[in-house]
Amino acid sequence: MKTEQRRGAVSSAPAATANSAAGGAKIPRQQLWVEEPAGRRRMPDPVRRSAVRAVLIMSLTIIQAMVAFLCTLAGSWLAFPMVLSSVGSTVVATWSVLDVWVTRQVWNQRNGVVSVPSSSARQLRRERRRARRAARAAQRDEARIRRRGTESLSRA
Repeated sequence: MKTEQRRGAVSSAPAATANSAAGGAKIPRQQLWVEEPAGRRRMPDPVRRSAVRAVLIMSLTIIQAMVAFLCTLAGSWLAFPMVLSSVGSTVVATWSVLDVWVTRQVWNQRNGVVSVPSSSARQLRRERRRARRAARAAQRDEARIRRRGTESLSRA
């Protein structure tokens, strides 16, 4: 009989078997962690940074608004300053969300969008590249012909 695995250890086999108490029948054992491919690509670092900043600012604004509301219900002297600061925080939170959008747009403009092989944008870029290469090759050939043609003419 094989020695059983230590408690808490994860099997690397997809369906490891363990002995059951009744009759020694094999029961399939499921893996605890299964890797699944990501549905979307990871956000670029600057965009992720601004998104995290926006989430933190928004959460603090919500907490501040809740404290202002509770202070108002309680009739505390802190209610008025909290309401004023909540309005200011709302403006800052709105700015932070816009910052995420602007950062994303800037990143896309600087680094380009991700293009899949079937993308029409990639095909257009390829065609433009070919046209530019052909134009440069034609210019080089024309310049070469001009240089060669002037050397053979007589100077008389």
